[in-house]
Amino acid sequence: MNKDAIIRLVNEQMWPKTDADVPSFKAGDTITVTYKIVEGSKERLQSFRGVVIQIKGQGKTRMFTIRKISNGVGVERIFPLYSPHIEKIEVNKIGVVRRARIYYLRNLTGKKARIKEKRMTSSTEK
Repeated sequence: MNKDAIIRLVNEQMWPKTDADVPSFKAGDTITVTYKIVEGSKERLQSFRGVVIQIKGQGKTRMFTIRKISNGVGVERIFPLYSPHIEKIEVNKIGVVRRARIYYLRNLTGKKARIKEKRMTSSTEK
């Protein structure tokens, strides 16, 4: 076995999720991540909804950061994209931003922190 075959084998066993299981999203989109929390012998699902402020990495090690405001305090959470603890990722809104990493959102509050939403038009309206 050569090096590439070994890497492929390890990737398949460590990350059972494929690209088909993960929806496509980018910085500026509002998404809801439902992930599994294990506390002792108990398991529960918890959702985290916020704006994607960055996506970094490549391949199976890709990670994304989500930001939300909770009780007036900014909360950011970093998730590995192919984590086995992530139950599902749901895209709620598609945002329009000009940057791949929107760190400037950290300094904004109120209406200034809003992101324009991309209007979805159906192709059957013609």
